Amino acid sequence: MKDAIEPSKIVNLNQRPESPERLGGLLHSVRDMASRRLQALLGNMFEHVDDALFDLAEKAENNAAQMHYFDGMREVRKRRPAVERTYLAQFSRELTDFAANRRSAVAEPASPSLGSIELSLVGENELEESLAITSMISKNESRITRDLFALNQRLSVICGGIKVDDATNPVGPTVLTQTFRQAMRELSADMRVKLIIYKLFDRYVLSGLEDLYQELNTELVRAGVLPQLRHGVVRGTSPAAAAGNRPGAAGGAAQSGGEVSAEDAGNLLNTLHALFTARRGGHDSAGGGSVGPQAIPTANELLGALSVLQNQLASQGLFAPGAGSASASPGVATDLDIAHEVATLKEHLLNQIGSLRGERPHHVSSIDEDTIDLVGMLFEFILEDRNLPPQMQVLLARLQIPYLKAAILDRRLFAHRQHPARRLLDSLADVAKGWSDESDKDRRLHDKVKTIVEQLLHEFDDDMGIFDRLLADLQEFQELTRKRAELAEQRVAESTRGREKLEQARRRAAREILERIDGKPIPPLVHGVLARAWANYLVLILLRQGEDSPEFADGLRFVNEFVASTRLGNDEESRATLRQMLPGIERALRRGLANVAFQENDVERLLDQLHAYYRLQLGEAGPAAAVASEQTPPAIPESIQSIVDTVQEGAPMPADQPDEPLEILPPEVLAQMEAVGAMKPGTWIEFCPADGPAERAKLSWISPMSGRYLFVNRRGLKVGDFAPQELAASLAGGSARVLASNAFFDRAMDAIVGRLSQPATDAPERG
Repeated sequence: MKDAIEPSKIVNLNQRPESPERLGGLLHSVRDMASRRLQALLGNMFEHVDDALFDLAEKAENNAAQMHYFDGMREVRKRRPAVERTYLAQFSRELTDFAANRRSAVAEPASPSLGSIELSLVGENELEESLAITSMISKNESRITRDLFALNQRLSVICGGIKVDDATNPVGPTVLTQTFRQAMRELSADMRVKLIIYKLFDRYVLSGLEDLYQELNTELVRAGVLPQLRHGVVRGTSPAAAAGNRPGAAGGAAQSGGEVSAEDAGNLLNTLHALFTARRGGHDSAGGGSVGPQAIPTANELLGALSVLQNQLASQGLFAPGAGSASASPGVATDLDIAHEVATLKEHLLNQIGSLRGERPHHVSSIDEDTIDLVGMLFEFILEDRNLPPQMQVLLARLQIPYLKAAILDRRLFAHRQHPARRLLDSLADVAKGWSDESDKDRRLHDKVKTIVEQLLHEFDDDMGIFDRLLADLQEFQELTRKRAELAEQRVAESTRGREKLEQARRRAAREILERIDGKPIPPLVHGVLARAWANYLVLILLRQGEDSPEFADGLRFVNEFVASTRLGNDEESRATLRQMLPGIERALRRGLANVAFQENDVERLLDQLHAYYRLQLGEAGPAAAVASEQTPPAIPESIQSIVDTVQEGAPMPADQPDEPLEILPPEVLAQMEAVGAMKPGTWIEFCPADGPAERAKLSWISPMSGRYLFVNRRGLKVGDFAPQELAASLAGGSARVLASNAFFDRAMDAIVGRLSQPATDAPERG
């Protein structure tokens, strides 16, 4: 084979490579073979970028998102050669540095200085990028463990016995991915586009590493480098690594007692480790165990002790008497009990290990202590998070031990947003956020959360798949609940929308009539017809045909003529004009009153009164007609009373009420108006009235007509609707508060990092 390593480069296994030339020749061959294959894989990846971005652009939710993808396509086409050149050149430099034993780090330092912590945490895009890279590395290292392990050992041999592991192998997933991250700096594309390219890098480049490693291992074996090597994996140097063969303990638990690299646990974990170390005054406990009763606990010991505590919690509702709050009745957990046990879990854990060993250890390894402290702070945050109702806080806080076990088994829990345990806790917190006694009278949601908590307490040992199964169960429950709630919510919104349209139509009809009356007196009989019957007719036209319809124009024309008929003079010409108008007025009135469900006999009675009034105007009637003209028009039938704007004769009809000007609102209310204006449907608010229980409600709809905010509970039932000023006043006065919309785990990690970044008055006491 053209690229084969020549037999002349065979290495004598009884001694190190004889010369730098031989070392250089072997590594040169490795570099050439890897470069050729990586160049092909990278080229294949870029061939798929256009199609992937184009598909996403077609499915984009809006024009702005679509333009991001199209801009990304143009940027990738333009910068592709530079990215490929940079990547291959950097890879070559990495291998050269490796051969010279310089091993310059591609990634950021594993333990960032405290000065850089704030920037690394605040940069959301950089965190997203780091998490994506960490996930790719972890997945591929696990997938090709055997071939990667063999290649590590053989590279170690040809480098004179210097240890080579997954993180330092120049052709390993860690270095190759971090090198690609550096090359991606050539692109100025949006982070969404970059994340898509990282996924394609995973699919088309990292997925091809298995073949590359097999090829490299085959050629190194032909060169005589460890031809009889047995495939095995040793991760970490702690006793836990040697003992971590129990099912499910590989990965996170196997690394217990040793330092976890940035590639294995993610940049966020390294940042947290640096913060924990700083708070301990820079002191780290030993990373490995020693022989004797005071040996640092292994991962298996920690998991075993946690399982004992978990069984006690599952069976009694609290830790065993004497380990915590023994005063509580078995199976009854109060808020104070839960808070106490969350804060003192490390002490319980060390006591339990002491019971199993016969002597209590003084402390655990630094990485395990970080994990215990981090999980403890996470569950302290649950008890402090006002976004969660107190009843739900107590339920979720009982998950501390299962989540500590999960974090020891798989430390990626804190670094990966898509980790199933993290997604389950996020989902539980999300459904809990909208819970209240009023919205869950049948206890369906409360019991579902309780069931999931109890399943984790009773069933979780080391099978991480339980989190996926429980998450799927919760999502199925949420979907059924969501469908029922959406139907109820839609009915509430439609009903509210209908009432607002009716109110708007009533105000519009009243305003049109008032403008035509123009503040001048008109006979009570005519006022009564306009204010009651005809106003109702205009409302129905507005609701059915709209304000631009010919029917509405005809209705207003009748008002003009009806009002004008009362204001003609007493001369013969005016009487002649009135005689010409009356047939049209009568026809229009009959048609309009029929449309608003007047019975024929009611219409005839009304017309008789109008006839008497007009005969008087024309001088054709006696005193009896004058009396009749003053009578009240017949009552409107009950069938249409619900949509009639009743106005007393001679009283003004309602007109649009102008909004209260913002300038006269109190400053604290004005300060909340901007927040109210920025609210989107889906925002959750807790209403805390002074005379009743708190109620959590979701913003369902903002009226385009009145601007009022409609809120419903988690079942889709109406809680209330408020004008913007009313809602702002409630927020300013503390009777309402907006609940956080971001994921629970993100809020918790931000709070934990903020707390750790504050100067510590005293170093925490080590268990």
